[in-house]
Amino acid sequence: MTDEAPATPGRIVLLTASHRVAPGLLSWPAWQLLRAADAVLCADPGHPQLPYLREAGITVEQAAPTARELVDACAGGRTVVVIPSGEGDGTDARLTDGLARLAGSGRVPMPDLELLPGSYDLPGARLLDLVQVMDRIRVECPWSSTQTHQGLAKYAIEEAYELVEAIEEGDAVELREELGDVLLQVVFHARIAEERAVAEEGEEDAGPFSIDDVAGTIVEKLIHRHPHVFGDETAETPEDVKTHWLRMKAVEKQRDSVTDGVPLGQPGLALAAKLAGRTRTAGLDVPLPKADGVGYELLALAVRAEEAGVDPEAALRAAARVYRDAIRTAEGHAV
Repeated sequence: MTDEAPATPGRIVLLTASHRVAPGLLSWPAWQLLRAADAVLCADPGHPQLPYLREAGITVEQAAPTARELVDACAGGRTVVVIPSGEGDGTDARLTDGLARLAGSGRVPMPDLELLPGSYDLPGARLLDLVQVMDRIRVECPWSSTQTHQGLAKYAIEEAYELVEAIEEGDAVELREELGDVLLQVVFHARIAEERAVAEEGEEDAGPFSIDDVAGTIVEKLIHRHPHVFGDETAETPEDVKTHWLRMKAVEKQRDSVTDGVPLGQPGLALAAKLAGRTRTAGLDVPLPKADGVGYELLALAVRAEEAGVDPEAALRAAARVYRDAIRTAEGHAV
């Protein structure tokens, strides 16, 4: 009498795919698995991968088996591929929990259990989620759906200041949140611009544009202004890089004056330092205006700070925080 060989338990493979990658773009191991499997199951009839799998000749059965039914389907060494729905309805969790319970019971010969990612998120993939969320908010939120570029402008300024504060405080958690808030402003304005029909009064008509157009514009700008990275030029020091940047920027903008493009609405110390920096870089010898008043004294201080490589706005904020702490101490508060 000969001993019977134990039954081959088979193989269960959960094939996942990122919803941030175009359907049908699967890894080569995933396609090999799908073609070699004895059965491919998916509970979601609307799964975005299904049309592409069927086009490739892969038979997909719409089924939501229990854990025990799935184990039984692998009897005889069969390989069963399960494509999770990813819809958050609990189907996938119930299946994986059931398989875990069967495996932990020790009473059921279990197939080999594998998880095979069919596609992966690339760096920056979560930005696609942000765009999708913004699309929905713009349509369904009573407040967001009525906002304009002009109405949102003040929030961009506020968020920028909060970002600077997080940087100066050295709070990494706060920094991450504030960067997100600034990023939201970019995506929000781009989403509004998609609906743009005609230019508003006083604006140059660029037509409607999307976040992809915004990203494409800055990508082109960065490549053009970094010939030492994407071209044949070289840069050994930060000063060399700045020289490249200013030269490329001058070619792009074709400005008549070094003051062109300096926003006059920025804080006074920053404005004075920016003008001083433009003047110094251009090699111009422009005497400071002489007159009585605190404004002219602050102008001289800002120019002196810029010459020394100090950001006068940041320096004043640092001093102001020390002053704030002194006030709280005088009030009897702990600092």
